[in-house]
Amino acid sequence: MKKFLAIILVVILALSVVACGSKEPAKTEEGAPAPAKKAALTMGTGGEAGTYFAVGGVLANVLNEKNPDAMSVNVVSTGGSADNLQNMAIGVYQLATVQSDVMTYAFNGTRSFEKTGAVPSVRILAGLYAETVQIVTTDPNIKTVADLKGKTVCVGDQNSGTYFNAKDVFEAYGMDVDNKDDVIAIFQSFAASTESLKDGKIDAAFLTAGAPTTSVVDLGTAKSVYLVSIDDEHLAKLLESCPFYAKYTIGKDVYKTPEDCQTVTVKATLVADASVSDDVAYAIVKTIFENKDEITAAHAKGAELDLTFATDGMAIPFHPGAAKYFAEKGITVDTGK
Repeated sequence: MKKFLAIILVVILALSVVACGSKEPAKTEEGAPAPAKKAALTMGTGGEAGTYFAVGGVLANVLNEKNPDAMSVNVVSTGGSADNLQNMAIGVYQLATVQSDVMTYAFNGTRSFEKTGAVPSVRILAGLYAETVQIVTTDPNIKTVADLKGKTVCVGDQNSGTYFNAKDVFEAYGMDVDNKDDVIAIFQSFAASTESLKDGKIDAAFLTAGAPTTSVVDLGTAKSVYLVSIDDEHLAKLLESCPFYAKYTIGKDVYKTPEDCQTVTVKATLVADASVSDDVAYAIVKTIFENKDEITAAHAKGAELDLTFATDGMAIPFHPGAAKYFAEKGITVDTGK
């Protein structure tokens, strides 16, 4: 009887140990908690001929190489900023490269997001580089925006960031991009618009992207490229009505044009959905800024990575994970809390 009771007691103790052990986190061989599940992230960029897609690919390669156990970033070609943010809202993309003006429209539910609705979950990771409003033509007689009146002009994809940039620029000149008496607007991607310029189907095209832009460089191999400047008077009007722009000069050496071009710029910005964990967001920002040389070696836009540029003049909240990294560098950003 005593032997039977002893056996029962041993079984009870064993079950107690198993039950208690099941409540503790799994351990690695060293006794530390098991690593968090690897984050699978899809990054929306832009058309394959644009800077977003090229830069996004470089960033993804570096992020995957430096954080093999923490994340896997997959880059996809998209319709650009508005498309990226609308798909982020429904969980298709967790990361995206977007124009700083468009992300503001998305967060507040204005302009291209009036009908589709706001995207309150979008958070800034970092401003990456200056994204220039480029007005490209192959006609040397088109020298100012005023010369575009009555012309056929590509203004990007419908409701894209480029479209609203074109709309703002034309309004500064008293023209309406949606009025065919002022301008005949064509909606096309960067690649399609430069092909249309090459074939003489359009007179000019708006492209908002980092300069040099691949499709414009390619166009220059077939035809002479000219950039249309915004003159001082109308530039002042534009900056007064749309303060999220900044004055910018594209040097004549960029596309081998006859002269420098005066225009405006917004910021190409890397954003994340709020659902991305703080640890992953922190690792993304840290990896990008601590591997600037490697990124620059793969794409020239990497040279523009700068902590001040990354954080200044932003109108929506930063991701807490990004804020943690910038705080370590002595920079405080708004997380909306």
